[in-house]
Amino acid sequence: MEPPGMQRKLTTIFSADVKGYSRLMGDDEAATIRTLTAFREIISASVEAHGGRVIDSPGDNLLAEFGSVVNAVESAAEIQKTLKEKNRDLPESRRMEFRIGVNVGDVVAEGERLYGDGVNIAARLEALAEGGGICISGAAYDQVRGKLALGFDFMGEQSVKNIAEPVRAYRVLTELEAAETKAALKPADNKRLRWIAWAALAVLVLGGAAVWGIYFRPTRFEPASVERMAFPLPKKPSIAVLPFANLSGDPKQDYLADGISENIITALSQLPEMFVIARSSTFTYKGKAVKVQKVAEDLGVRYVLEGSVQKTGDKVRIHAQLIDALKGHHLWSGRYDREAKDVFALQDDITRNVVTSLEVKLTEGEIARIRRAQTTNAEAYRYSRLGLKFMRRVTKEDMVEAQRLYEKAVSLDPNYSYGWVLLGYTHYFAAKRGWGGGPVRSPPTRAE
Repeated sequence: MEPPGMQRKLTTIFSADVKGYSRLMGDDEAATIRTLTAFREIISASVEAHGGRVIDSPGDNLLAEFGSVVNAVESAAEIQKTLKEKNRDLPESRRMEFRIGVNVGDVVAEGERLYGDGVNIAARLEALAEGGGICISGAAYDQVRGKLALGFDFMGEQSVKNIAEPVRAYRVLTELEAAETKAALKPADNKRLRWIAWAALAVLVLGGAAVWGIYFRPTRFEPASVERMAFPLPKKPSIAVLPFANLSGDPKQDYLADGISENIITALSQLPEMFVIARSSTFTYKGKAVKVQKVAEDLGVRYVLEGSVQKTGDKVRIHAQLIDALKGHHLWSGRYDREAKDVFALQDDITRNVVTSLEVKLTEGEIARIRRAQTTNAEAYRYSRLGLKFMRRVTKEDMVEAQRLYEKAVSLDPNYSYGWVLLGYTHYFAAKRGWGGGPVRSPPTRAE
């Protein structure tokens, strides 16, 4: 029995804080306080509008309670979208990004205050979120799945401070990220998802070795420290795929290097046996000469895949290297010199090498299904990658250009389902924003 004045209840906890708050205060206290006050009013208004109540707001933190998980996650998504727009009006150095965690759990209520693991888990999930991002528990995900027009990226089971059992965690995707994920992973069946995963993994391996070639890393280097890791190390094999470096000397070839990295991340993410860091986190290292040790400690992973791509005329050279950051040496590396049209075929070999090195067990049937899930037409692939670059900018002019590029992609390969999905999304997004745009035409025939 609880002491007088206390009672237990099941509720939804919303926890938020500012990323880099100490730095902002150190740079300009007055400006930081003004922005914090304005942003906190926006958060409070959204919480109340969605049926929640603010419990406490010390310093840069804000704790709220909701009777509905759906309302809490919906409010969190609305808040991040609004704050992102507000941040556009601020100098980059003064932008204030909140991290939000949402959990459903049992708590102890004493007056207006809440205590217990339900609150603590929400705070730990908030710490796992990126600046401007949202992280929810598995319990919350089970309640909101299929009820909101949002995407979710499984982050694995997370060991969080002062909580005995690991907590399932999910990253809430932005509208654009959710659309890209659905397009890239449109499931015909589980078999299709498997070979999509293998294809991406192959590309990942290719890219990893490349980065090694760029910076000429020695066979051994200072190992990463588990104690210095920003996040608890997952029990399952954990990997970060760094952006592949473009060594072609032509920025227009970035699409190929980026595409290899992203496809591998997408593929690996579909393997339940692995914990894979999201693209939004690993691509912050793009163009930077970072140490594998630092990447592993920043992201809380054991393995890092890095690589490079160099395209000259019709020839392409890909380096890839898979590194065990805890032991301080590479597990596998390879170099491939092929015709540009054979890039897709290389993915099978690279994927098998990475999975074998990480000792992820697959059946013979799964290995046999390692295929590229999209298109084998190099030009169609190039146009789709260029289209993504424009679509992510989310302006009317860039969306029109993305449509044009996707139309080229599907005209080159009418069976390119991913290209058609992305083309359809540009029309949907344009219509939603009131930019016009008619329905997507039926696939053209080869004669057209």
